[in-house]
Amino acid sequence: MVTGHRDGKAVVLTDGPAPTEHQFESIPGMLTSILWATDPIPRADVDEAAPKGVLAHPDPGQTRLIVVEFPPVSVMTADGFDPEAAAAETIEHQPGMAERFETDSSGLHLTDSVDYGIVLKGRIWLELEVGDPTPLEAGDVVIQQKTRHAWRNLGTEPARMAFILIGTTPGD
Repeated sequence: MVTGHRDGKAVVLTDGPAPTEHQFESIPGMLTSILWATDPIPRADVDEAAPKGVLAHPDPGQTRLIVVEFPPVSVMTADGFDPEAAAAETIEHQPGMAERFETDSSGLHLTDSVDYGIVLKGRIWLELEVGDPTPLEAGDVVIQQKTRHAWRNLGTEPARMAFILIGTTPGD
């Protein structure tokens, strides 16, 4: 739901699925949605700030609000899983982010952003370069400062997260 003003009064401007919401065919149970995108100085008169084709990774000073539903990793190890189809679908529906994933299909990636990750549902594991994957559950929050990482759903049920990405200068 997006609120705003009409005739000087607070109203609901839009209410419905985001234009970028995508249920993956090549990764059963994977869903991504870029819900909102802002420029360094956000406008307050916008009905839809994340139209289809918006880049998932923010430039410096921009923000993104993204929701991802992660299926269990068993989906990616099942017979018939096609990593090339999954990569192509990710590039199409998460432009600007998909290209940041390492080419070995490990799921590891690095962003030029400070991210607030909030676990909304289920359990998920955060993998970093050092140490064992850290389990997180609904209500947990991660502040990620341009770290190389991967999200892994090592459980049997879907996990849903919300991410707020704040674009930084590359190399900071």
